[in-house]
Amino acid sequence: MRLEHTCSTRIRYGETDQMGVVYHGNYAQFLEMGRTELLRNIGVSYKSMEEEGVMLPVVSLTINYKKSAYYDDVIFIKTILSQTPSVKITFDYEITNELGELLTTATVVLAFMNKDTHKLTRCPDYVLNKLG
Repeated sequence: MRLEHTCSTRIRYGETDQMGVVYHGNYAQFLEMGRTELLRNIGVSYKSMEEEGVMLPVVSLTINYKKSAYYDDVIFIKTILSQTPSVKITFDYEITNELGELLTTATVVLAFMNKDTHKLTRCPDYVLNKLG
């Protein structure tokens, strides 16, 4: 199984530091944007999962910064899902700029959690069905 989705965003002034470079902490939001759009693209939304009683907290986040992104750059967030989820779901990322230069790689692991009991649960069948 392998799913890929790419979305883009333009770097806003407030996402940069005094040097015009994207502040490192903002990358977590870019990654969230990528995985949210990948899931939405296959017909699954965080909102619908939460309404069904499933939460997806981040349990691991690894980011490798290769090159800086700057104010007003357009970046492309490629999100890759290459393993069938069970209790956890792992997303890999490649962020590039308009020149195709690799800026950042990352991996985020999330766990499926029952909203009421806060206990781990398996990936819902309706999500697995959408993943094909």
